[in-house]
Amino acid sequence: MFIPENFKGKRALVIGAGKSGVACANLLAAKGFDVLLTESRGAADVRDRLKALSRKVKVETGGHGKAAFACGFAVKSPGMSHANPLIKALKKNKIPVFSEIETALAFSKGRLLAVTGTNGKTTTTVLLGEIMKAALRGKGRALVCGNVGTPAAEVAARAGKDDAVVMEVSSYQLEDSVHLKPAAACILNITPDHLDHHGSMAAYVKAKERVFKFQDKAACCVFNYEDKYCRDLAARCPSQTLFFSSARKGGKLSAWAEGGRIVFRKGKGKVALKPPALPGAHNLENAMCAALMALESGASPADVRKAFASFKGVEHRIEPAGSVRGVAFVNDSKGTNVDSTVVALKALGKKKNVWLILGGQGKGLPYAPLLPLIRRSVKGVLTIGEDAPKIEAELVGAAPLITALTMENACREILELAGKGDLALFSPSCASFDQFRDFEDRGRKFKAFVKTLKGWKKA
Repeated sequence: MFIPENFKGKRALVIGAGKSGVACANLLAAKGFDVLLTESRGAADVRDRLKALSRKVKVETGGHGKAAFACGFAVKSPGMSHANPLIKALKKNKIPVFSEIETALAFSKGRLLAVTGTNGKTTTTVLLGEIMKAALRGKGRALVCGNVGTPAAEVAARAGKDDAVVMEVSSYQLEDSVHLKPAAACILNITPDHLDHHGSMAAYVKAKERVFKFQDKAACCVFNYEDKYCRDLAARCPSQTLFFSSARKGGKLSAWAEGGRIVFRKGKGKVALKPPALPGAHNLENAMCAALMALESGASPADVRKAFASFKGVEHRIEPAGSVRGVAFVNDSKGTNVDSTVVALKALGKKKNVWLILGGQGKGLPYAPLLPLIRRSVKGVLTIGEDAPKIEAELVGAAPLITALTMENACREILELAGKGDLALFSPSCASFDQFRDFEDRGRKFKAFVKTLKGWKKA
């Protein structure tokens, strides 16, 4: 557990010049630490990132030198493997290594509301933030941060005792955290993802477990009853457990769908609320989870109702990107794994009118789960990026396959082949790093390119 007082007068090592690394280095420098930021990439590759760095922070690029081992503690980039030689060497030298989120929270006085799961984290986090903003208005703030886009180190330290820190936490961040104790937490679902990093499904599940591992009876954790991994983990949870389901009603559930409403059990009573106007059963689940966490954190049904009515979803997740000559384009760049694309196809593929753009940097997972949905709803699959050959080999026969190489080529091909009323779904099932900076860069470039196509109309 990172306790700043225990490291007073010692140099801090921050590993990695990504957004979270720069934010953490700035925070530690502002708190009076002597900070060294170390980055394996060359200075030219991280120049834009370093522009945001405090002048108080010392920097080394192009590798990690001896100065790293003169530090009292280290904070690692969440994407860096524990098998990395630097991390192994630091641990061998008994230098503690912490996560960025745990370091940031050490300076925070706010209540932590932590959201994790394989899919739906960002939507749930943003919606939970909106509910808590309504609940705390005039009393405190809801500060949204973490894997949602704004590093915890930029936000958490500003939180006072009346504020809520609403944080999206990834398996990478959880794996790195020695001691995390949210007042409210959730696990939305668990399906295979990031196995190239974690090494096994068991290790991935173990990382997710850390979201509730150090909670106590005064806290709560919300679980998806339809997910077996979630049910198994709930049995080991030390805090109050709450379940939601989009497939069944009542029983031990605290939230379920019924008659076009979401029903919440609150004490001995119930309240039914109209859900946000978003497509798909997965968004019902996201709304159930966010509301349960908020209700347990002091929000009223009126606060939930207000946020549900105004919530329009998040960028890059089944996001309308306009239409061109009667073909609707949809940006689902946040679909970075196969299960995300399954969710998108279930939400949108009501008839056989979808042209699906797949590909990017693969995660070593099979594409076979897409086969039944492609056969049902997809007119053609257009492949891009590094994993295109693997995608085509595994999906052969399910629908016509077109090697497009790039996202721009795929959009052009669709306009040549599609008819009025068809849908162009950009849900890559892959990471973006082979052709783009990140999934946000990929999604924004997709939307910008669609706007350049002749006949574009706003969604």
